[in-house]
Amino acid sequence: MSRWKNVTVLTVATVSAVAVAACGPSTASREASQQSSVLELLANDLQGSLQEVMNKSSKIETLRANVVGSFPDDFEMQMVMDLRDPVSYEMVMEVAGDATTIRLIDSVMYMETPEAQRESNDGMRWMKMDLSSAFASGMGLEQQVKEVDPVKQVKTLLEIEGVTAVGEETVNGVRTVHYTLTTTPEEYLALQKEEGERDAGELADVAAQVDELGVTEIKTDLWIDEQYWPRRAQVTMGEMGVMTMDYTDYNEPVTIEAPPAAETTDFAELLQGLGEEFGTNT
Repeated sequence: MSRWKNVTVLTVATVSAVAVAACGPSTASREASQQSSVLELLANDLQGSLQEVMNKSSKIETLRANVVGSFPDDFEMQMVMDLRDPVSYEMVMEVAGDATTIRLIDSVMYMETPEAQRESNDGMRWMKMDLSSAFASGMGLEQQVKEVDPVKQVKTLLEIEGVTAVGEETVNGVRTVHYTLTTTPEEYLALQKEEGERDAGELADVAAQVDELGVTEIKTDLWIDEQYWPRRAQVTMGEMGVMTMDYTDYNEPVTIEAPPAAETTDFAELLQGLGEEFGTNT
C-alpha cells in the first residue's frame, strides 16, 4: 500500500473513531440526562410541570384507554377517543362476563344489542338514541367519559391544593412520576360544578350517594411520563369504588363510525311504536 493510501486510511479511521465517540456514549448520556432532568422537574416543580401536562393534554386529538373499576359493580372497558370535531368515542365494556360495544358520536349513542336479543329486535345489531334522552342520561355515559379524559384528572390536581409527588414509578414499562391528591367530596364536586361537568340535579344525586356511603375523602392519583403525557390515572371514592385508567397511543390514527343504518333501530321510534300499540290495545 502506498504512503498516501496509508495516510488516507489512517485519517478516515481517526475521523470515524471521533464520530463514533461523539455520537455514542455522549449522546446516550445527554438523552439520559434530559430524561432525568424531566423526571426531576416533575417531582420538584409540581405546579409548573402539571401546567405543562395540561397544555399538552389539551391538544390531544386521539388516544386509547383501558379502564377497570368498581362503581359499584366490577367492570372493564377498552376505550378509543377521537377528540376532534365531531367528538366521538368507542367503548367495549365488560360487566359480569358480558361484553358490549357503545359508540358516542357527536350527540348520538349507538349501543350494540346482545346477540341473544337481536331476534326480538328484527335482527338489528344496534340501537340508536339521542344522548339527551332520559334513558341515555340515566346510564351516565357522558360523565363516565369525562372521568376517563386525562385532562379532567390533570385539572383536578391543578385546581385543588394539596397535591404531592410520591416518587418515580414504572407504569406498563414507562418511567413516570406519581402524583397524589386527597380532597373532600365537597371540594371535588365543587370543581365539577365550576367546570360545568354536572348539572345541579346530578351533583345533588352524587352528593346524596356520597353521604349515604359515608365517603369522607376522594383520592386522585396521576402518573406522568417524561414526555409530559399522563400514563395512568386513578380515582378512589371510598366505599363507592375505584377506577383506574391506563392511557396509550396518543394522537395515533383511529376510526370511529356510526353503524350502518340497515343494522340500526332508532330507540325513540321503537318507543313510539310501542306506545301506539299499547294505545291501540287499550
